[in-house]
Amino acid sequence: MAEFLAFEGVSAGYGEAVVLDQLGFALAEGKSLAILGRNGVGKSTLLETLMGNTRVMAGRVLWRGRDITRLPSHQRVHAGLGWVPQEREVFPSLTVEENLTVVARKGAWNLQRVYALFPRLRERRANYGNQLSGGEQQMLAVGRALMTNPQLLLLDEPMEGLAPIIVEELAEAIRRMCAQEGLASIVVEQHPVLTLAMTDEVIVLERGKVIHQGTSRALADDSALLDRMLGVTLAA
Repeated sequence: MAEFLAFEGVSAGYGEAVVLDQLGFALAEGKSLAILGRNGVGKSTLLETLMGNTRVMAGRVLWRGRDITRLPSHQRVHAGLGWVPQEREVFPSLTVEENLTVVARKGAWNLQRVYALFPRLRERRANYGNQLSGGEQQMLAVGRALMTNPQLLLLDEPMEGLAPIIVEELAEAIRRMCAQEGLASIVVEQHPVLTLAMTDEVIVLERGKVIHQGTSRALADDSALLDRMLGVTLAA
């Protein structure tokens, strides 16, 4: 059986700058993966590479056994990759509902399911994108990605700049998507406690390389190791 997702010796970056250095990892279908690391180690670049937005100098990216290393970004979306960028990029002049329906593809995720996941979006469905709070925009960005009916959801720092109550609400929604819906996901986040709690597996990057790989639960239980790698503790 072909692997769901695999990076095989991938070196990638922007122009002549190499950010990912012979990076390798694999993700099984239906699993969620946390990408942790200090600032500037290549976390977001990993997602950008998966979406085809970087220059790949070596290695290959395999998606369901298919080499997609040179595949254009829009074809990757059609192949089943859902993208929630760090900048959110909601359409400001469209309503919430229009933001969702404009990208809709056939599948299990529809307006009703997105509204069930994010009731706040149902309440704000007639508001324009530029009338939403930061948290509501992030929910909309996630909901819009779900409307493309992806097999793998990529989230680039989804909690950045959000109020704590919204962070918890969004984190719970992401946990529910993965645990109950079986949707695979890759989450890049600066909050290790939160990220490890909502994922199955984790890799830690340093200078574009994987320096740790294992289960999220095991790393969450090893505060000394996490502190050594990231300079943070898991004290609540």
